[in-house]
Amino acid sequence: MIDFSSPRHRSKFGYLLLAPAVLLMALIIIYPILLSVDISLQDVRIARVGADREAWTLKNYDWLFNSGEFWNAVWVTAKMVLTVGGISLVIGLATALLVNQRFRGRSLARLFVALPWAVPEVVATVIWAWMLDSSFGVINWLLLRAHLISEPIQFASNATAAFFAVCLVMIWKGYPLMSIMLLAGLQSIPEEQYQAARVDGANVWKRFIYVTLPNLAPVIGVTAVMTTLWVFRDFAIIYVLTQGGPIGGTTTLSILTFEQSFSFFKMGQGAAVGVVTMIICAVISRALVGRFASSAH
Repeated sequence: MIDFSSPRHRSKFGYLLLAPAVLLMALIIIYPILLSVDISLQDVRIARVGADREAWTLKNYDWLFNSGEFWNAVWVTAKMVLTVGGISLVIGLATALLVNQRFRGRSLARLFVALPWAVPEVVATVIWAWMLDSSFGVINWLLLRAHLISEPIQFASNATAAFFAVCLVMIWKGYPLMSIMLLAGLQSIPEEQYQAARVDGANVWKRFIYVTLPNLAPVIGVTAVMTTLWVFRDFAIIYVLTQGGPIGGTTTLSILTFEQSFSFFKMGQGAAVGVVTMIICAVISRALVGRFASSAH
């Protein structure tokens, strides 16, 4: 019997304790990924457990890279990631800096900042869909009353309007996560660094550039990765608002995966889109983490 208390076998005891967690991760993460890759290499219409395996083929990937639908989805997803991620970062940083100050009602302000993140996604999207309605939505009513538009915006039939409507809802839903994480990063910055900067004559702007941003770089990197992955995978907001339309104006990679798999019952093609999406996300995540980690040093 192995004596785990001896120095020779102590490390083995650690591996033994980690084994259940590793097996569980392999079951719920690695196995579905391998299964998706396997399905993407088959001409599968409807995946069935226990069905005869199809021969491996690159037909799905050939369709993928020669399909205008796929490249349109890549373009729409990239625009959405940049728009939602960039604006959410600006709003999240601004609100984090605001609620990090000492003022009366700060706890209530922090609650309101985090509130959109707590609202269930589908519920929030349905409310926004009513607000954006071209006939009786409050958004069009406010824009008309402010004389910013001359006629109601048709969010359901105009591709550009639909895209920015989806981005608006995503920003409203996503910026609280940015704000909360950046607030945590701000509170971890030692006050001594700000005091030393004041002694050196640095004004507010220089303290922000040379003290705040370098310290926040790792947090910004992690938050940017989380927001990017969220926009890539988000399905509910887009599907409830526009279902990917009009004419593909809001068809992201997640919507295309759903359409191919469950609308057209081409699960091999849907799996191929999912596998390529996973690879793109992994590459972007590695690049963002490396970029912000290096800037922190």
